[in-house]
Amino acid sequence: MRKKLLYLFKRYKLKDYKFSLVALVTLISILGVLVVGSANQSLQGRQAFGVVVGLIIMVIVSLIDYQWVLNLYWILYIVNILLLVAVLLFGVEVNGAQRWLNLGFTRFQPSDLTKIITILFYAKFLMDREHKINQKKTIIQAIALMVPTLILIYKEPNLSNTICLALLFCIIMYLGGLSYRFIGTVLAIILPVAIIFLSIVVQPNQKLLRGYQQDRILAWLEPEKYATETAYQQLNSVMAIGSGQLTGKGLNNNTTTSVKNGNFLSEPETDFIFAIIGEELGFVGCCIVILLLLLIVIECILIGQKAKDTGGRLICGGVAALIGTQSFINVSVATMIFPNTGISLPFISYGLTSVVCFFIGIGLVLNVGLQPNKYQ
Repeated sequence: MRKKLLYLFKRYKLKDYKFSLVALVTLISILGVLVVGSANQSLQGRQAFGVVVGLIIMVIVSLIDYQWVLNLYWILYIVNILLLVAVLLFGVEVNGAQRWLNLGFTRFQPSDLTKIITILFYAKFLMDREHKINQKKTIIQAIALMVPTLILIYKEPNLSNTICLALLFCIIMYLGGLSYRFIGTVLAIILPVAIIFLSIVVQPNQKLLRGYQQDRILAWLEPEKYATETAYQQLNSVMAIGSGQLTGKGLNNNTTTSVKNGNFLSEPETDFIFAIIGEELGFVGCCIVILLLLLIVIECILIGQKAKDTGGRLICGGVAALIGTQSFINVSVATMIFPNTGISLPFISYGLTSVVCFFIGIGLVLNVGLQPNKYQ
C-alpha cells in the first residue's frame, strides 16, 4: 500500500512548483468572484466556494503523477461517454437545453469535464502513437473516437462546447505532430465546406441547425434587423463595454442604465460576464483580464516545453489551448465578433463545474512542471 502511494504521489522538489501559475489563476479567480458578485450578489458566495474547492483540488491533482493518470485513459474515455449519455437520459432541462445532472446539492455539467478528459485521453493516445501520427489509421482512429463525444454534446444541444471541443481536438492533433501537408489538405477542404454550410443555414426551412441557432447567425450578419429580438443581448453587451470607457463605472454600482440593473442581459454572470467587466472596470479592466488569461496560457506552454515526455507536453498544450480558445470565443461573442453562443469565460464566469474543471487542468499542468526534463 505504501509503495502504491509513493508511486502515486512522487517526491517532488519545491523549487519545481510553479507558484507563478498558481498566483495567476488565484488572482483571476478572485477577480471573477468580485465581478460575479457585482453581476448577481446572491451568487457570489457560491462562486467563492467553487474557487476555494477548485484551489484545493488543484493542489491535490498537482501532486498526483500525471503518468499514472494517463494510464487510466480508456477508463476516463468510457466514464466520459457514460456521463454524456446520462445527461441525455436523466439530465435537467434549463432554457430548452439538457446539459446538467442534478446531484442534489448542486448541478453538474459533464461537458466541462469532457474537455479535461479529452486532453488526457489524446495526450496518452498520441504519446503511444508518437511515430504513427501521420498514418491514415491513426488519424481515422483519433477522429472516430472523438465523434461520439461531439454528437452527444451537440444533442444536448450545446453547439458552443461542441465547437470548442472540435477546435481543442484539432489543436491537440497539431501539437501531437500532424504534418503541415495534411493540415493544408484539410483546410483546403474545410474552408469551402464552411462557406457552403454558412450559405445554406441562412436559408429559410434549412434542416442543419435548430431555429434559434439559425436566428443567432442571422442576427450576427444583420444585427439592426434583429435588434429587438435575437441580437439585443450582443448589441447591449457592446454598448455596455463601450459605456465603461477607460476605467469603468465601478463594481457594485447602482446605475439604472447598466446592463445588470436594467435587465439588458439575461444572464450577465455567465456567458456575458465580459460585458460586466467592460462596463464596471472599463478598458483597463478588460485589458487586465485578457492579459491574465494570456499569461496563464503562456505559462502552460512554457511548462510544456520542459516536459519530460510527449504526454506531459500535450497536457500543457491542451490546457493552454482550452483556456485560450474558450476565452477567445467568450470575448468574441461579447464584442459581437462571433455569433451569440453560450460559453463561459475561464476562471471568471459563474459556474462551479466550469471553475473546478479549469483548476483540475491547471493541477495537471503543475504536476508536469514538477517533473521537468533535466536534460533540457
